[in-house]
Amino acid sequence: MSVSSRRRHRHGPSGRRTQEERRSRTQARLLEATMECLVDLGWSGTSTTEVARRAGVSRGAQQHHYPTKMVLVAAALEHLLEAQRLAYETAFAVLPAERRNVSGALDLLWEVFRGRPAKALTELAVAARTDDELRPLCRDLNERILQVILEVFERLFPDNTLPPDFVPTMLRGVFAMFVGLSIQNALDDDVEGHQAAVLRQVKDVARLIVPEQGKPDPHPLTDDL
Repeated sequence: MSVSSRRRHRHGPSGRRTQEERRSRTQARLLEATMECLVDLGWSGTSTTEVARRAGVSRGAQQHHYPTKMVLVAAALEHLLEAQRLAYETAFAVLPAERRNVSGALDLLWEVFRGRPAKALTELAVAARTDDELRPLCRDLNERILQVILEVFERLFPDNTLPPDFVPTMLRGVFAMFVGLSIQNALDDDVEGHQAAVLRQVKDVARLIVPEQGKPDPHPLTDDL
């Protein structure tokens, strides 16, 4: 094989794949660093310079992939939403059989809301209230998170007999409650157990509304709900 042939081979399709992998890894580091900055420093303290430093990439590389802070945060938002969905579905799938029910699903959802990605999303939502540039990006954030929760619920409980118009409203209430509880948790880490007590009662009610698969519904919902 000639030198030129070896060069073509070395920089052929496999070389392009390696370049794409490097690109993906760099972007992933930048998006993860953005999340960490939002949690640790808040929206006002997050800068592209600090993100690049935490990601371990040059400012030039950061600007190549995400030219501005807003472009970077928009990409991080999409990354966080998809990562949350995949993490939740995967975690539920590996639950023991006895916990693969609505109680187990709520426990996992609460873990998600207490996690750093969820804190980053909350930081964006709160900051958008007073930031004219950020607000358009986050205007539909709550609705998008709700849509993810609804899609996951329908995948996990495909045989539920709830009225179609009841489920979105029910999940909207759960979402609003978990947002409030997660903000409290970020402040006091539930040292008094108040959030845990609320979660226990919510699970008690949820078991009545969404019975375990294969078990009869002791309190069937009517169309009047």
